[in-house]
Amino acid sequence: MTKSPMSSIRQLRKPGGEAESLLRFPLGIMPQLFLLTSLEPPLGLIWARPTWWAVSKENWVMGGPTAAGEAGRSVWVRGPGCPSLPSSSLSPQMEVFQALQRLHMTIFSQSVSPCGKFLAAGNNYGQIAIFSLSAALSSEAKEESKKPMVTFHAHDGPVYSMVSTDRHLLSAGDGEVKAWLWAEILKKGCKELWRHQPPYRTSLEVPEINALLLVPKENLLILAGGDCQLHAMDLETGTFMWALRGHTDYIHCLALRERSPEVLSGGEDGAVRLWDLRTAKEVQTIEVYKHEECSRPHNGRWIGCLATDSDWMVCGGGPALTLWHLRSSTPTTVFPMRVPQKHVTFYQDLILSAGQGRCVNQWQLSGELKAQVPGSSPGLLSLSLNQQPAAPECKVLTAAGNSCRVDVFTNLGYRAFSLSF
Repeated sequence: MTKSPMSSIRQLRKPGGEAESLLRFPLGIMPQLFLLTSLEPPLGLIWARPTWWAVSKENWVMGGPTAAGEAGRSVWVRGPGCPSLPSSSLSPQMEVFQALQRLHMTIFSQSVSPCGKFLAAGNNYGQIAIFSLSAALSSEAKEESKKPMVTFHAHDGPVYSMVSTDRHLLSAGDGEVKAWLWAEILKKGCKELWRHQPPYRTSLEVPEINALLLVPKENLLILAGGDCQLHAMDLETGTFMWALRGHTDYIHCLALRERSPEVLSGGEDGAVRLWDLRTAKEVQTIEVYKHEECSRPHNGRWIGCLATDSDWMVCGGGPALTLWHLRSSTPTTVFPMRVPQKHVTFYQDLILSAGQGRCVNQWQLSGELKAQVPGSSPGLLSLSLNQQPAAPECKVLTAAGNSCRVDVFTNLGYRAFSLSF
């Protein structure tokens, strides 16, 4: 995690004479969220060029020479976008640091526990937070119920992908996959069980692992990412069985076609490749961007999401979100969505997608947009459907992306509430 280039803690005196401790920052790293043009500093304190800004538990401060050339002047402001910081036993400096972290947080991945009552979310700081869905959905739920029951540091870089087995939570970051026991996590004993790194071509290579996929019948875990390969790991022994090569650029997403059994992969090279797990060979390639009805050159050729249902596949990214018949390699429906989609899934007789923008999109298979349900994040990167039969009361859709919040949809019609790091 990159540390913020903060300078020392300063004691500044408010207009009323009271002193307050602040963290002082160079002006250049001010979060874009705070629109200074909307703030109204007191008359006579208008800067020719502000040179620094600072933050305390309740106030934002800007300072620098005034238009008249005076030095050392400052203005206390409290804009509508200022974060409300947690009340805790932490020092003011740490509270401020955590608030700034939340402002710049991205949640890349989600995974539901085997019992269906808990949700894991992984962010760009390498943290995994565990939320109690049963507590948050309870009729007696409080605001505290929507906070993590436990948060732990899992990876040095972002947590790009997570999946759950019947006992383990598996997480992937830069170059390696780790395992954690769900039973221990729920006791707040977040001790790493094991970690494995695929056999990369050079010892200096540490590519990100963008996607994890479980193949339960074969007891395999498929990993794919920045080295343009699919690696198959035996979950019992931790041994890497084989690597599948064919993509010419890094891989974004994986999907399982269970009946075949085949794995589908989509990547930056614009191709969706189908791999037969019995022979460990590529059996089909669909270069989506070469089909005129799907191509959108201004967005690029990359494939950022895909899902399968028997003989059908839906994929999108740079090219338009499109439904394909796999046996004939034919696009049957092009969905009228202009912005790139980052996650897609089949749900009953619908297709759910999300990407740039706040909305979860609901599509008819015919291509008709049934609904767009807004969430709280400006962009969405992952959707998770909790369909565990052991916890029907926790059957929800969750959506996360470019914020510290995980939106919870108790039905597909509206956002019920948000969980928050």
